[in-house]
Amino acid sequence: MSIPHVGKLRRAATAVILAAGLTLSVAACGGDSGKSEEKAPAAASSKPPEDSGNGDGETVPDTSKVLVTVKGDSGIDMVINSAKRDSGGFLTISGQLKNTGSGLYTTPIQWSGDEQAVAGTGRSLAGMTLVDSQEKKRYYVLRDTDNRPLTTSGFDPSIEAGKSLTFFAQFPAPATSTNQVDLQFPGFSNATIEIS
Repeated sequence: MSIPHVGKLRRAATAVILAAGLTLSVAACGGDSGKSEEKAPAAASSKPPEDSGNGDGETVPDTSKVLVTVKGDSGIDMVINSAKRDSGGFLTISGQLKNTGSGLYTTPIQWSGDEQAVAGTGRSLAGMTLVDSQEKKRYYVLRDTDNRPLTTSGFDPSIEAGKSLTFFAQFPAPATSTNQVDLQFPGFSNATIEIS
């Protein structure tokens, strides 16, 4: 087959693919036929189920309930809004780190933990741990298959005065008989929280 014929075949194949893509796009964006449609259930994610977006790509925890507030260094408060077990055997903690001071708060590197494996993943809250005093066990933030911590990560290195950093962290769920754990996080005293 000569080179001009190959070029014509490629152009024709490209045109067919583009036409098919446009047809699918138009069909997917079709108008409202007046019928209600059932939505498929949402896929499970590592975010707390009660979180919703605020339009800026940030997750906003359900702040209607406060389990505990712990004062930290330099006007930073840790507010825990929920500690929920899920059916997959995880415990998800969500809350906010609020800068109640009058100046910029620089987040400490200790928040990311001191494990070499997670140091390369950037800023995170991997330094957070849970202690189950009843079972005498300590739980660390879970990791995914690429060794990234299942917690809020990639955040700015500072929090402006009056602003907050919303967060979540997933841990292995303690025994079902355990309904209270201590949350430990660098710069804060122990926070005893109830599991729902």
